[in-house]
Amino acid sequence: MKVMKGILAGKVAVITGGTRGIGLAIAEAYARQGAHIAVSSRSAEAVKVAVEGLRDDTDQVIGQVCDVRDRAQIQELSDVTLQHYHRIDIWVNNAGISGPYGPTIEISPERFAYVVHTNILGVYYGSMTAVLQFSSQNSGKLINVVGRGARGPVPYQNAYASSKAWVRSFTLALAEELEESGIGVYVLSPGMALTDMLQRPEAVEGNEGRLGDRYKTVLRMWSGPPDNVGEAAVWLASPATDGRTAIDRRLLTPPRLIAGMLGEAARRLLGRASPSIEVSPTIIPAWKPPSSRREE
Repeated sequence: MKVMKGILAGKVAVITGGTRGIGLAIAEAYARQGAHIAVSSRSAEAVKVAVEGLRDDTDQVIGQVCDVRDRAQIQELSDVTLQHYHRIDIWVNNAGISGPYGPTIEISPERFAYVVHTNILGVYYGSMTAVLQFSSQNSGKLINVVGRGARGPVPYQNAYASSKAWVRSFTLALAEELEESGIGVYVLSPGMALTDMLQRPEAVEGNEGRLGDRYKTVLRMWSGPPDNVGEAAVWLASPATDGRTAIDRRLLTPPRLIAGMLGEAARRLLGRASPSIEVSPTIIPAWKPPSSRREE
């Protein structure tokens, strides 16, 4: 049995969407710091693979299939975690989807709603489940992950961006409401973590050109490894934030933006080869309203 030491030693952390990308990076970082881990995903196979991988860092890891759009499944995730560990100290609402890249009017209402239900209802259900448990313990830390769009509109990513604006507003309002409770409520904005969400996006047919060279340049300048997000999530969950709430932690800061631009400019001026970044979008047809289909 591994004896774990670290700043999160013995803490119990739930990470939704914790089987890949940013969520997995957070789970790995927590495990290395001694936390007991519960990860979830919609895919049973993804849960199995993630749990097996996390066992390289900790013996204390469980997984649960969970679609965050379903409040009952979120509650079951909490119940299973409590049955296994008897408490929850940290809850990270990370599960989210980006949706297709393209004009809002060319994305079907069903696809738009799927993004909104996952990114908004998933955070709402997870937050309420966590806060109710934390209230019974008089302690706990809730971390809600946002993304591009949390601070302003993003054309061609309207479902995702507007949902993240909602998450940030909801989280900071919840933090204010719970200010005297002893529960910490935090926003984590990872910036551009280089994951499948950025490298294997969906694009509405005719808009894939927007994910070409210019998009790759942006990734080159400002994206970073998911491990950076894990470190920030550890800090939010650590004793460093005890007694604090409403922290809005942003990784893509103005100095980092400037450094990325200067680095790209220097590479071009010196004629150095730019790091290769693979982007492989999946093309989907544009949605057409039923009236348009009948006319065809």
